[in-house]
Amino acid sequence: MLDPDRLSFDFEASADKPRLDEFIAAQLPKISLTRIRRLIAEGDVLVNGEKSLKGVRLQPGDKVSVRIFAAEKSSATPEAIPLEILFEDEHIIVVNKPVGLLAHPSNTEKSGTLTNALAYHFWQTAGEPIRPGIVHRLDRNTSGVMVIAKTPRAHRTLSKHFRERWVKKFYLALVSGRVEKDSGEINAPIGSDPSLWPHWRVMPESEGGRSAQTLYRVKRRFKEHTLVELEPLTGRTHQLRIHCNLIGHPIVGDPVYASAADPLTAKHKLKHHLLHAARLVFRHPATGKEMNLEARMPQAMIDLMAEL
Repeated sequence: MLDPDRLSFDFEASADKPRLDEFIAAQLPKISLTRIRRLIAEGDVLVNGEKSLKGVRLQPGDKVSVRIFAAEKSSATPEAIPLEILFEDEHIIVVNKPVGLLAHPSNTEKSGTLTNALAYHFWQTAGEPIRPGIVHRLDRNTSGVMVIAKTPRAHRTLSKHFRERWVKKFYLALVSGRVEKDSGEINAPIGSDPSLWPHWRVMPESEGGRSAQTLYRVKRRFKEHTLVELEPLTGRTHQLRIHCNLIGHPIVGDPVYASAADPLTAKHKLKHHLLHAARLVFRHPATGKEMNLEARMPQAMIDLMAEL
């Protein structure tokens, strides 16, 4: 369990007998030598479990432990939450977000989120705090590909690309019933009505609804279910879940928008919808190179379909 106030780094000395302060500087290049020497003086650096001095020469195999004060606890406090990283460089990181993980803190939940996991990862790999730049979101119970900016410039560029709809998103969903058409388009505006539940619903543009389009393609048909690929051309809240239910094929496990419960929900005691962000196609914010990142479906979703 990660100490919420400090981060720990553990290293093993090599055979060239370096000075303690210089060895740490080589391992954590983002931290200044002045700060490293202060950490040593304050007892936050241990050699083989004991306090030491900055000029001590390390022997091969010596164990060096460094504790660094991270930051005041906040919504971005580093937490040791496992990440499946699909791509990373100095500009962006792309991950496969698991089901159940909030993309970012909410008003009521300040920890246990993707941003907490990323903050920890950045401390461990870069030795300094990098504030994750969230440019798009997935619902807590939607798994799949997310790209996150690591620099302000990358954040601005990616945000523009999403805003201008230059990014292509492809989802996989298991829906109720057999979808007979191999492909099609769902075109129905979506708006919010605070007086009704759920608030988001199909709504005429004259009443405040906003244009919403979704392309679908059948990937596999089962006896009473269909695996479809969904490509949202717009980014309305809960668009895919609303549109699937509109055409009579709600996403299995959807507790909010499914007009009728699917037998699989009770049989497998599903607590979330079976929707996965499988692929993301975008331009790299620094190089302009087209990135095509795919994320494997959650094992539970794979296992369930294997039974069908």
